[in-house]
Order: sequence, then structure tokens, then C-alpha cells
Amino acid sequence: MTLLAMSSLRHRVFWPPFIILILVCGYSLLDPPGTIKYLTELNAGMMGTFGWLFSVGALGFFLLCVVVYLSPLGRVRIGGAGAVPLLNRWRWFAITLCTTIATGILFWGTAEPLFHLHAPPPSLGLRPNSHEAGTFAVSTMYLHWSLIPYGIYTLAGLMFALTHYNLHQPFSLGSMLYPVLGQRAHTTLGSVIDAACLFCLVAGMAASLGAGILILAGGLEQLAEVPYGVGTLGAIALVVVAAFVVSAASGLMRGIRVLSEINVVVFAGLALFIFAFGPTAYLLSFGGEALGEFFQHFLQRSLIGTLTPDTAWARSWTIFNWTNWLAWTPITALFLGRIAVGYTVRDFIHFNLLLPSLFACLWIMIFSGSAIQMDHQSAGSPLYQVLNQEGGASRVIFALLARLPFSELTSFIFLGAAFLSYVTAADSNTAAMSSISTRGTLHPAGEPPVGVKVSWGILIGLIAWVMVSFAGEGKDKGLDGVKILSNLGGFPALILMLFVAWGMIKLMWKTSQLFGPDADPPHTKASST
Repeated sequence: MTLLAMSSLRHRVFWPPFIILILVCGYSLLDPPGTIKYLTELNAGMMGTFGWLFSVGALGFFLLCVVVYLSPLGRVRIGGAGAVPLLNRWRWFAITLCTTIATGILFWGTAEPLFHLHAPPPSLGLRPNSHEAGTFAVSTMYLHWSLIPYGIYTLAGLMFALTHYNLHQPFSLGSMLYPVLGQRAHTTLGSVIDAACLFCLVAGMAASLGAGILILAGGLEQLAEVPYGVGTLGAIALVVVAAFVVSAASGLMRGIRVLSEINVVVFAGLALFIFAFGPTAYLLSFGGEALGEFFQHFLQRSLIGTLTPDTAWARSWTIFNWTNWLAWTPITALFLGRIAVGYTVRDFIHFNLLLPSLFACLWIMIFSGSAIQMDHQSAGSPLYQVLNQEGGASRVIFALLARLPFSELTSFIFLGAAFLSYVTAADSNTAAMSSISTRGTLHPAGEPPVGVKVSWGILIGLIAWVMVSFAGEGKDKGLDGVKILSNLGGFPALILMLFVAWGMIKLMWKTSQLFGPDADPPHTKASST
């Protein structure tokens, strides 16, 4: 790290999480089994004590977004009545979608429903590999990847946007707690919050990078016969980290916009291809049936393992998903809030909750539905057999594409989409992490030193490689590492989000007092940037 970077550091924010994480990495390289054993025990203790709070909190955050949408606060324009948007609606949607989706749904979209098809929660009494189990599998994918997780992001991003632009608080995570703590949010307590959130995001980004590494390793083995092993995983981690560090170091908002727009087009093209050449009629009927079950059992399934005895299943899946989204939430909120200026609160909910959820549901209908159809209606459950091989979860999507026309071309396109997707998400978040680690770069237009960005990027890559290479046992041991990282990063973010929810309730209660005439603003035309 350069002398310029060192002189600009907020030492109480940067060093605590960085030192803790680097010590864990160093020890894990000396004793991988011992480190993983300790982290696994810590994770198990945390989930055993607070697992229910993740379920209740995640559902509560989504429901609070619904209340905000219907309340007078929904009419408030972010930045005030005269604020002009930074982005037009298409670019806003593209950046929001690609910043939030990362590699998660690309990895889990075809692999996760197969787990649920063949091992549904015991209390539901579903026969494995039955039509009912398949319907449950896809409805669960809707649950894990649409309304509730995007509700978490939306609540946090909206809180930051309102406090920063309308209440004129600094560009920092402490501003999200201003409605509850007042100016105390910017004292030593604010530094503690920033440091804790940096830890959350490093864990969350490492977990997501871990999933991306597994996808790329599985694809390279399938398409180019590159051996699947620790060395391959490390080389992939190095290339991905180098790409997103270079992208973040460029400091160009234009680059994020271009990558996002390319990603959305590639996503849409892949989905349309599988919809057209796959089991089209089945996808429409089965996807609609699963969507109906999703809404019918929404509250009960959201609290599975809390209202039902399926605690172990919930910790492996539903609660794991909430922790993963929560780990990304604090830093992602800064980025989502920053680009929302000029739009109303209801617009923010449209573009950060409703539209991404709709995209996710369409993706799940096509990809998850195709996986269920091909596995359930083919002799010997071929995709499930792939899943049960070493590194199988990362190969399911390529096995699915292999059963369709132009499989080599679409497989390479999918690999490129997975690579670009993570780079796009990591670009914005690495820059945000570095901004809150340094002085003088809290304004959205500022750029933190490159050395800080490189330091965070290398640390994220190292943690991801260690966890996917050495965590767990068996055919998909890398998944254990991804889940442990998500859980450990999600817990501090959950505590932060509980305070954010409290603050949002206070903002709704005092809307007219805090925002005045902005509660019913005139229409402002979006810019063409």
C-alpha cells in the first residue's frame, strides 16, 4: 500500500476488520482443517442461537418496504423536489440488477432446485423426486431469490438515500442510523459500524466469489478438460480478483454502466434461448403452478425452521440465503442509494424490489424449471447424478446446456456472463469499501487510493480460495465454505438492519416534519446519462 493510501486511511475503520481477516487467512493456510473446524463451530453456535432472528427479520424488512410504499413517505423525491436523476430508467435498472444479482442466481439457479427435489423438508411429507417435490423446489427458489432478499437491499438502500440526500448526512454507513442515533452515528460509534460492515461485505463478497470460482472451475473442466483442484480454484480466483480490482481502480462510472448493460442483454439472451429450445409449454404451466404455491405459502415458508421443526434444513437453505444477502447489504446500500437521486421513494421500490424480483422469477421459471423437468422426466435423474459428482453443483448448468442445441457456444457465453456478473458487482462494492476506509473520499464523486482497493481485492480473493478449497468434505465441499462465509458476514449486518428498520419507522412517522413539501413533488425528467 502506498504512502498516500496510508496517510488517507481511517485507521479505526480499516485496520480492525483487515487485521482480523488477514490473521484468519494466515492461520488457515498453516492449518486449513483447524481453521475450518473452528469457523464451523462458531457458525453452528451462532445459527443455533439466532437462526430464528434471521427468518423473522428478513420477512419483516420486506413487509416494511410494502408499508413504506403505501405510506406518504412513498411520494418523497430523493434529493428534494428539484433533484435531477443521475441515470435514466433503463440504465438504473441495468446497474441495479447486475450490482445485486452477482453470481448467486447463476450458480444456484439450476443446482439448488435439485437439492430440494430430492431432499425436501421432512415435515412437509413430500416424496422425493415427485411432482409435488418439484413444485416445492421451484416455489422455494422464488422465495430465496425474489421479494424478501430484494426487500432487504431496498430497505437499506432507501434509508441511505433519504438520510444522505434529503437529511444531508455524510456519505457513510453511519448515516443509515441517523434517524435512531442522531449525531452519535458519526462519532466513534460510526467508525465501529463502518468497520463491522466492512467485515460483513468482505465475507459476503468472498462467499459470492467462491460461488463464481466453482462455476468457472466446473465449466473449464466440462469444456476444456482443465483439472478441478486447489490449484485451478486459486488461478481462477486470481484472474477474477485482478479483473474487478482493475475495473474498480479505473474509477469510471461509465465502465459499470457498460458492463451492466452487456450483462442484462446476455442474461436475457440466455433465458430466451433456453425458453425457446427447452420444454417451453412445461415451463409456462409448471412455473405458474410453482408461483401459485409460492404466494399461497409465502408467510409459512418464509419462517420455515422457525414455525416448523425443519431447523437443520432451514439453516442449510432459507436462513443461509438471508445471511448471504444481508452480508452484502450495508455496502450495497451505499451504491444503490447513491444512484437513486432524483427519483421518488416509490420509484426506488419499483427499480430495487419489484423489477429485479420479476426478473429473478422469470429466470427461475426458465432455469430451475428446466432443471426439474430434465431431471424428473428422464430415466435415472441425470442432472442429480451430475450433482452427486465431485464439484457437481458447479457442473449442473453445463449438463443442462449440453442437452440443448449449440451447447458449446451457450456454455462459453454462460461462463462469460458469470465472470462479468461478479466483476460488475465487485467493482461498485470494492470502490465503496475503499471509500469508507479512507478520508476525503466520502462524496460519491471522490475516488479512494488504488492501493486500498487492491488490498481489499486481494484479501477477498484469498479468503474465497481458502474456503472453497478446504472447507467441508465430500463431493461439494466448497459449498460449505460459501455457506460459512455467508452466515458469519450476515450476522453483524442483521443487527444493523434491525436499527435501519427502526429508523425507517421513525421517518414514516415524521414524514411531513422531516421532508415538508417534498412529500408531493413535481415530476422531474430523467437525464439521458
